[in-house]
Amino acid sequence: MAPDKSDRSDRSTKSERFAGLPEARRRGLERMEQVYGFEMTDGTGDFFRYTVEHLFGDIWQRPGLTDRDRRLFLIGLLVGQRANDVLGIQIPAAYANDELDADALRELVILACHYDGWPNGSRMSAVVEDTIAKAKRAAADREESTRDEGAPDPSKS
Repeated sequence: MAPDKSDRSDRSTKSERFAGLPEARRRGLERMEQVYGFEMTDGTGDFFRYTVEHLFGDIWQRPGLTDRDRRLFLIGLLVGQRANDVLGIQIPAAYANDELDADALRELVILACHYDGWPNGSRMSAVVEDTIAKAKRAAADREESTRDEGAPDPSKS
C-alpha cells in the first residue's frame, strides 16, 4: 500500500494567483489544487461557487478523514454510479498524490469486480491501467530529459 502522505489539509499553498479573492474562494481553490494535483482557475456561476467554497473550502477541510480516506470512499461511490468520467479524474489524482499506488488501485479493481460486476470493474481497470501507463511514460520522459541536460553538447566538441 502507498505511504499515507494524503492528509495534506493542514498545508496551504497560499497561491499568489488567488490573492485578492474572498477567503472562502481562495481556500477552496487552493484545496482543489491539493486534491486534484493540477492548477485550478477561478470560474463563474453558482455550481462552481458551491463546489469551490463549500465542497473544497469546507467539506474537504474537515478533520476526521485523511485525503486518502475521502478518495477511497469517493472512488467506491463513483464505481457504483458508473461515473467513469469522474473516475478518470479521481484515480489519476490519487495516484499522483501518493494516496494509492499501482498495487492498491489494482486491488480496488478486483474488489469492484466482485461487488459491482465484471463489466464495471473492467471499465475501472481501464482507467487504472491508463493512469499507471501515463505515469510511467511521464517518469521515463523526465528521466530522459534529465539525462539529456547532463550530457555534453556534441556541437561543442
